[in-house]
Amino acid sequence: MTTPSRITAVLGPTNTGKTHYAIERMLAYPTGIIGLPLRLLAREVYDRIVEKRGAMVVALITGEERIVPPRAKYWVCTVEAMPPGMGCDFLAVDEIQLCSDPERGHIFTDRLMNARGLKETVFLGSETMRNAIAAMVPDAQFMKKDRFSTLTYAGSKKISRMPARTAIVGFSVENVYAIAELLRRTKGGAAVVMGALSPRTRNAQVEMYQNGDVDYLVATDAIGMGLNLDINHVAFSALTKFDGQRMRYLEPDELAQIAGRAGRHMTDGTFGVTGEAHDLDDEVVKAIENHQFRPIKKLQWRNGRLQFGSVTRLIQTLEQRTDDPWLTRVRESDDLAALRNLSQDAEVVARASDGPSVQLLWDVCRIPDFRGISRNEHANLLREIFNFLHQHGQVPDDWFARQVKRIDRTDGDIDTLSKRLAYIRTWTYVAQRREWLRDETHWRDATRAVEDRLSDALHDALTQRFVDRRTSVLLRRLKQKEGLVAEVNDQGEVTVGGEYVGKLEGFRFRMDKTGSPDEAKTLRQASVQALAPQFHLRADRFYNAPDTEIDYTEQGGLMWGEHAVGKLVATQDAMKPQVVAFVDEEAGDDVAQKVQRRLQHFIDRKIAALFEPMLNMQRDEALSGMAKGFAFRLAEGFGILPRGEVADDVKQLDQDARGALRKHGVRFGQFTIFMPLLLKPAPTRLRLVLWSLANKLDEFPEAPPPGLVTVPASKDAEPGYYAMAGYRAAGERAVRIDMLERLADMLRDKDSRGGFEANPDMLSITGMTLEQFADLMQGLGYKAERGERAKVKASDAAKPEAEATEEVDAEVAETPAEVAPEEMEVFFTFTWGGRPAGARRQGGKPQGQQGKPRREGGKGGPKGKGGKGGNKPQSFEAKPRREKQIDPNNPFAAALSGFKAK
Repeated sequence: MTTPSRITAVLGPTNTGKTHYAIERMLAYPTGIIGLPLRLLAREVYDRIVEKRGAMVVALITGEERIVPPRAKYWVCTVEAMPPGMGCDFLAVDEIQLCSDPERGHIFTDRLMNARGLKETVFLGSETMRNAIAAMVPDAQFMKKDRFSTLTYAGSKKISRMPARTAIVGFSVENVYAIAELLRRTKGGAAVVMGALSPRTRNAQVEMYQNGDVDYLVATDAIGMGLNLDINHVAFSALTKFDGQRMRYLEPDELAQIAGRAGRHMTDGTFGVTGEAHDLDDEVVKAIENHQFRPIKKLQWRNGRLQFGSVTRLIQTLEQRTDDPWLTRVRESDDLAALRNLSQDAEVVARASDGPSVQLLWDVCRIPDFRGISRNEHANLLREIFNFLHQHGQVPDDWFARQVKRIDRTDGDIDTLSKRLAYIRTWTYVAQRREWLRDETHWRDATRAVEDRLSDALHDALTQRFVDRRTSVLLRRLKQKEGLVAEVNDQGEVTVGGEYVGKLEGFRFRMDKTGSPDEAKTLRQASVQALAPQFHLRADRFYNAPDTEIDYTEQGGLMWGEHAVGKLVATQDAMKPQVVAFVDEEAGDDVAQKVQRRLQHFIDRKIAALFEPMLNMQRDEALSGMAKGFAFRLAEGFGILPRGEVADDVKQLDQDARGALRKHGVRFGQFTIFMPLLLKPAPTRLRLVLWSLANKLDEFPEAPPPGLVTVPASKDAEPGYYAMAGYRAAGERAVRIDMLERLADMLRDKDSRGGFEANPDMLSITGMTLEQFADLMQGLGYKAERGERAKVKASDAAKPEAEATEEVDAEVAETPAEVAPEEMEVFFTFTWGGRPAGARRQGGKPQGQQGKPRREGGKGGPKGKGGKGGNKPQSFEAKPRREKQIDPNNPFAAALSGFKAK
């Protein structure tokens, strides 16, 4: 009788020895496999096991590395690269809480549900996964691991006052480099660790930190995944990160994963914030210190039972949904996006005509976009590789050699070398695929050699840029109280004693965040000596600068080139905002007043030019009475008024008043009273800024991209936003008000009681599908009744009725074996939904059906399929033409009555 495999979930915070436990358990069995979240961590664990068991029995498999000795017993892999069906005695997956990760979570979820060792399975991760594992793996046993050392919050510290053996965490390459540069100038240097580094570069940088060459480490959140370093303090330079789709705050458990790197084994650690990061909330601090976080409630999932009958079928299986309440379908991943892109290529689809070729296409689509290029460019590369593999069975050596040779250069700066490393990872990945190249061994060695050369060059470049073992000249002179000379170059960079101390941005001096407060005070005093004349020179140049060099932002800021020089503030008159100039006190009052005057002139002229039609209307002395009052009301609305808000005022305007307003470009639409010239992108952008100022909004909404007829309608939008943007929200989308009025013109003579259908012109001006149009109409007050009917073919509709009858008789005589099924189409019938009950039959027949058949939808009548007449063309005899009655329930038709009387 076979003993069932034991499944254990080892859960706990960082520094609990979970990974060490898994390694020891694995080595207790003859065979084993462990999946790790990062290539860097996989390499670290591989090296540890090699030390214990020797290189001849340990395999390493990642996307870009494949070391498989003939007698391999223990397999160390990234989770994505874990070979299925290995049949090892022991299996472990580390950082299992990544099941909830939006990008990679579906891979971890698949391993949680399906990966098992023959005798023992271990899942390592956070306590937040306990409920999820219990639900998904009912047989699992749980083992809780407590942290060896205490983790304590130390608050905010300046980078210049960071204690030795500190890791400072940033969430972008630019941020990491800026901090490392700062530490080079103030602390002698720092090592740099990022997930994008190759293992060779990362190990070289870590070694520099571990052996004491530098006392500081600057890293991304890559250090949070189990990399073991001698760190006493972790400082967050930011609390937000870009997750691939948006900027968001890190969750407490994510912060804890990184902060937990402080305090190795029995040594206590601290964590805190620095730079622009604000202090952590007490609740977050308490959660991190006590390792108590909100349980994970949803696991990312993608169907793993793929079908390769066709490309379309493969996409369908990848998009399959699940009813499991614990699982949520992963957002579109890069491999599926690539497959969808290639499915539009006729040649690729023609080649992928059977199961093996579709499987090959999917394998190619799973090549990661290490280069970070656009999806189309990445798809073009994949298309070329697939065509090679399908046509020749392999990627040609000469073509592959050219790709590698282009990258095999060690010159250039850090960014250039980093890009080349990213590029070579693509070819290293391809070289690791079985039978994709004629001489796999050669190309694996060749790509690895190129990666090693680039890694060494990158390590040298990082060290040269971010490590300075000598104390900075500037700090030495400050400590020795030597005289300092400040200079300002043409780019506004300020140096003291030949050392960079900050930059002049507009009319404010941005001091480099270096040194202690006393040092900073000395530096600023020295800098101001050089800045005083520079401020006056800049002010003169700015005062005489053309308006084209100045601009306003959608948040009300004022820019001179790339520098912020002021902001707009509201006054009692929304059309006359005031300016607050950004000028340092050291510049003096003369400079501040000159900058303020120039900015006020700029914004006044900008408003006068963009709102000229409205301002001319306000100044028109010929307007009087109701017309003048309505012009004032329209100016209060920045040239746009929803008609519903001023319905009573509009009714009181006589034709002369309306005519006087129309001379100024005012249009009285069915939904909006507006000035079409003010709907252009430039006035719209400024109108939103002025409206936001007048409403004292904390965050100003941005104008929709120019040229769009409809945009998604957000329920959270500030009241009045869409009107100010030149749109009207209706249903799920907002439609541009000028296009809505064109639609209103089309709907005026439609039968709003009996019902009508949308014609192509209506869909064309809105740019919508029929379903979207139906939602729009419901948002405008109509009812939309959905139906299906047999689609009328153009060829059938063109035949005379008698000829069609003869054809039917002939078909009956022939008695065919099969009749092709009718092709169905969806249609919507729209009726006005705002009428009072019992008003359906006012005025006899519905408007639009007086003496003529209903023709919308090509049916010739309301009977639809299967009714008398079917799909055949019908002839009608028109009654004598009578004057149409105006439907009192049609909001568009009512306006016609005023014109017909003239």
